[in-house]
Amino acid sequence: MKSIHVSSFGEPSVLKLEEAPELSRKPSQILVRLHAAGVNPVEAYIRAGKYARLPSLPYIPGADGAGVIVETDDETPSLTPGDRVYLTGSLTGTYAEEALCTPDQLNPLPDQISFEQGAALGVPYGTATWALFNRGHAQSGETLLVHGASGGVGLAAVQLAHAAGMRVLGTAGSAEGLELIRQNGAEAAFDHHDSRHLEEIKAATGGRGPDIVLEMLANQNLGSDLTILAPNGRVVVVGSRGPVEIDPRNLMMREADIRGITLFSATPADRTEIYARITSGLENGSLNPVIGGKFPLAEAAAAHEAIMGKGARGKIVLTM
Repeated sequence: MKSIHVSSFGEPSVLKLEEAPELSRKPSQILVRLHAAGVNPVEAYIRAGKYARLPSLPYIPGADGAGVIVETDDETPSLTPGDRVYLTGSLTGTYAEEALCTPDQLNPLPDQISFEQGAALGVPYGTATWALFNRGHAQSGETLLVHGASGGVGLAAVQLAHAAGMRVLGTAGSAEGLELIRQNGAEAAFDHHDSRHLEEIKAATGGRGPDIVLEMLANQNLGSDLTILAPNGRVVVVGSRGPVEIDPRNLMMREADIRGITLFSATPADRTEIYARITSGLENGSLNPVIGGKFPLAEAAAAHEAIMGKGARGKIVLTM
C-alpha cells in the first residue's frame, strides 16, 4: 500500500510517499480501506518536532480519515465489511491507503456525507465539541464568538453552536471566509484585520459582549478577547503559536475565565459522547463539513504548507 512516512522531524519535505507492505489485522482490530485523510495543524507541529507528544520514528502521520471496512471479526458484530466509517484515530496512521483501527476509533458515516467530509470530522469536530460543551459549558441562548471561524475547527464550532440554539458571531480574514461563516450559521461575521472589529462585535451584542470566545490564535488575540467578554464570560483557547501578555484586571472585573483545551484529555467515555453527538448532527443535517482543499496523498507536503498558511476556508484533506 502507498503511505506517507516521516523518518526525521523537520520541514514539510520530510513527508515521503513510500510503498509499504499490506497491513495484517490482529484479533480485535479492524482493517479500513481509506478514501480520504484529514490534515490538521497538530500534525504539522508533530512533523516539525515542536509538540509535547512526539511519536517514535519512523511513523505514518494522521488521525482522521474515512473509508470502508475491509476486514473485522466476530467480536465486533456492529461493524461489518463494506460499512462506510469515519475515523477518530487509528493504530497505524491515516496518511495511507489502509489503516488498522480499534472499534472505538470508528463511527458510521451517513450515506449523504462524502468520504472527504468524513475525513474532516475527527479532530476538528471533536475539538469544537469538547471546547464548546465540555470545557466552555455552552448553553442555548448564549452568544458565542468564534475568533478565526473559517477554518476546520472554526466552522465546526459555528455549525455545532447554531444547532444548539446559540447566537453565533465569527471572524475571518477574507471576504470569502466571512461569507462562508455566514452560510454556516453565524448571525454576523467580522474582519479581524479591521482595527474596529472588536468595537463592532461589542456593539452587535448590545454592549454586553459574548458569553464565550472560542480562540484559535491566542498569542495574537487573547489579550483583546478579555476586553470584550460578557460578565462571567469564558475564553476557550483552542490554538496558540506562542506567548501572549494579558491584563488580569480584565478577568477580575468580569469574573471571567480562560480555559485551555486539548482533545487528547478526553476520556474514552468522553469521546463516545462527543462522537455520538457529531454522528447525530450528520444524520439530522445540522452538521455538514466544508472542504477547503483537496490534495493527492503524494502531495502531503503541500497540504502541510497549506494548513499552516493564512486564509483558511474549511478543512484540508488528502485523497487516495
